[in-house]
Amino acid sequence: MSPSYPPPARRIALALILSAILSPLHATEKLDLNRDTPVPATEQIPLQDFFRPARLQEPKLNPSGTHIAALVTAETDRRQLLIVDLKTNKIEGFDATGDNDIYQVTWLNDQRLVFGIAAGKWAGLGLFAAEVGDLRAAYPLLQYVGSSMIAVPPQKRTRPLVSISRGSLNAGEGFGIIATINTDIKIGNIGNLVAAASGEAKNNALAGAEKNNDRHIASSVKGPKGEFDIGVMADKEGQLEYAFTQNQGLGTMHRLVGEGWETCPVDLEEIDVLGCGNERGQVAVIGPRQDGKPRALQFMDGATGKLGDVLIQDNAYDFNGWLYRDPVSHNIVGAMYERNGPKTVWFNEDYRALQKVIDGFFPGLIARIIGNDERGKLFLIATYSDRQPVTYNWVDLEKHSVGLIKKSAPWIDPTRMQPMNVMKFKTRDGRQLDAYVTLPAGATKKNPPPLVVLSHGGPWARDHWGFNGEVQFLASRGYAVLQTNYRGSPGYGWMFPKDDEWEFRKMHDDVTDATKALIASGAVDATRVGIMGGSFGGYLALAGVVNEPSLYRCAVTISGVFDWEQLINENKFDKFSSPQYSRLVLKLGDPKKDKEKFDAIAPVRHLDRVHVPVFVSHGGDDPVADIGQSKRLISELEKNNVPHETMIVGSEGHGMHHIDNQVELYTRIEAFLAKNLKP
Repeated sequence: MSPSYPPPARRIALALILSAILSPLHATEKLDLNRDTPVPATEQIPLQDFFRPARLQEPKLNPSGTHIAALVTAETDRRQLLIVDLKTNKIEGFDATGDNDIYQVTWLNDQRLVFGIAAGKWAGLGLFAAEVGDLRAAYPLLQYVGSSMIAVPPQKRTRPLVSISRGSLNAGEGFGIIATINTDIKIGNIGNLVAAASGEAKNNALAGAEKNNDRHIASSVKGPKGEFDIGVMADKEGQLEYAFTQNQGLGTMHRLVGEGWETCPVDLEEIDVLGCGNERGQVAVIGPRQDGKPRALQFMDGATGKLGDVLIQDNAYDFNGWLYRDPVSHNIVGAMYERNGPKTVWFNEDYRALQKVIDGFFPGLIARIIGNDERGKLFLIATYSDRQPVTYNWVDLEKHSVGLIKKSAPWIDPTRMQPMNVMKFKTRDGRQLDAYVTLPAGATKKNPPPLVVLSHGGPWARDHWGFNGEVQFLASRGYAVLQTNYRGSPGYGWMFPKDDEWEFRKMHDDVTDATKALIASGAVDATRVGIMGGSFGGYLALAGVVNEPSLYRCAVTISGVFDWEQLINENKFDKFSSPQYSRLVLKLGDPKKDKEKFDAIAPVRHLDRVHVPVFVSHGGDDPVADIGQSKRLISELEKNNVPHETMIVGSEGHGMHHIDNQVELYTRIEAFLAKNLKP
């Protein structure tokens, strides 16, 4: 008698139930977030050590250099605010309590700062202000209402939003806590507050910066006409100057003139605006494509679109980084970007000389200036390498002294980490791209290790040379790791036609070409190769086992998108409140008119080609890639009798962000890889 199977709907429900029931059978480590020292060299490094939240993040000096504000964790995976008085060593802390994290702290002056609070590590609640010495009286400046961010009127700020003495997050008068997608918050270049409110044109408004006796408060101004407000930008003094809207998938730049907005003759498909320039009306941009040359960092007149002086034009990479401003003049004095490794360029001789001094203090490490006081005497320095997580230090030029602030991950022993090597490879259309290769201890050509191809998300993101906990975890378990910067990754666009930024099949081919190049080198075992990734990397992982059935022995997808027509249809319901739908249709096309294309880039439709195990993970509250993508994948895997494992966590967003869920996820991934790639 042939076996009978339950209907697809029942099978997927059964798979999710069994996943929840069986997950405790995977022996996970007991969390220990107290330990700050590495485990003995004779012990295997605990999985959690590679994913634990950093002890300290984003340290920032106030203008006079008397206080440092930073995000800290202490025996928890929630980020809290800590302020240290550098003269008295007095410490003041603020905890949003519950499952809430503080993020993006910015000083407005010596005594006042603003910060965001997010719920569940993905849903923005709003932006808040507080005074040194009275952090408990923090109050909201901006709040999320639906998908919009609106200013909170002064009369509504009289009662603190957050009361840690009561042990919970409490809504103040007139403020509703609505968990929505965490939108990027734009901060003016000297700390003044500017943030965009998204929504329909008839309701559009921009929350801007306003000064009142040197006390910054939030206000609302009428935005330019456009379907969606997607961002605003201040000048170097913090005054609202530019706004950006999107209509039918295309962006437009506007300049505030008096009380009205003028459209700027700038093609935002060709120009990327990074921030204000050194003069009123001037902006810093990544310039347009030039035949045979990488895109430059340069100035532009925002009113006319006329390009100005070039600051950086690398000979091999598009500029793909960020700007550094002097705290007194607020002028751009330097920029950091990525080549095949990190690069810093200073436009000011004093900063160039200072960088040489700092490099001498920290030999063998990347040392980056991340902040300084207005006197130019006290500097905050971040140091790191491919084996060392970020360590924060201070340098006092006046006292000719240097010291440690805090290691972000003191439990990591750099001597037990593995080096990240750069590999050049050729694409099938003759271009040369970068990939990073990390080999486990003891790997040789006589003893080649199994390989995990780890594809980054985005796709308009990139992998970086430096410490990567996920990579080091895999290497510690005996795997070689390959990270490919495929076309679409920032820095490489100049080599390819602009349309390639949306050519997902070509991106898959780049990953395949890098994998085959590494195999051909003899450094890894060609018979034991798996592919893994999150978000768009999850898409590439599934596309890998669909399109290259003989190359990989298994795949791991985390929060992936597997059918772009499905994604477009999901966004169609929000097309009047979100710009994503029109952007996807503009760049990918109309699924109804190009069924062949959408069929070709939807690996979930071709699971009859898959004959290797697939691991599927997703968060139930994912605001980026809907859980429906992975539910459908699981259903199709069932239909095609493809062996698979699943981990669905309803309370997570785009990926696993709570440490207990991360440990559970990678415990299961470790077992999955061992079962399919180890001898």
